[in-house]
Amino acid sequence: MTLLQVPITEFLDQLATKEPVPGGGSVAAVSGAMAAGLISMVCSLTLGKKKYAEVEDEIRALMDRSESLRRELQELAEADVEAFRRLSVAYKLPRETSADIAIRRDAIQAATRIATDVPLRTAQAAAAILPLCSPAAQKGNSAAVSDVGVAVLLAQAAVRSALLNVEINLNSLEDQFYVRETRAEVAKLTATLHDDTEAIMALVNQQLQA
Repeated sequence: MTLLQVPITEFLDQLATKEPVPGGGSVAAVSGAMAAGLISMVCSLTLGKKKYAEVEDEIRALMDRSESLRRELQELAEADVEAFRRLSVAYKLPRETSADIAIRRDAIQAATRIATDVPLRTAQAAAAILPLCSPAAQKGNSAAVSDVGVAVLLAQAAVRSALLNVEINLNSLEDQFYVRETRAEVAKLTATLHDDTEAIMALVNQQLQA
């Protein structure tokens, strides 16, 4: 049974144990998937309603994008578990001889890079949810605008949470070119994250008061 096939109570029980998976990376991806799911829900509540007939095509396109991101983030939640398992296997490789040590070091570096790529992709996918939130708040079913607000906050949290996992793995990598490139992408993802979130939340709150 995969991570996302277990009941939510079992997932939370597993999360609360000393076992390393599921951990923060999977939680970040699941949080992002929930954010995307909320945007899809708002779209579903809008489509087919006479009041919103003029924006139906736009809302349908919005939902296609949110569903694509939801699927991607669900896959990344599973990928995070697999990345950790790969890293765990690498650390358990023998180190009796100099050849063993070299093989183990290379395996750890390769597995750590994968364990960095997965949360980076999670952060990128979660960040891509935010541009969907403004049109969802402005043109989606007004009765569900609070759900857009929850999506905004979950998406922001998913980005920041995933990047924590990126950072902790970068500290173990020897490939400094990759480290610099990844840190540049992290800076790009976070440059306007706070301001973008605040702007969308201001719009949500404005819609709530309308």
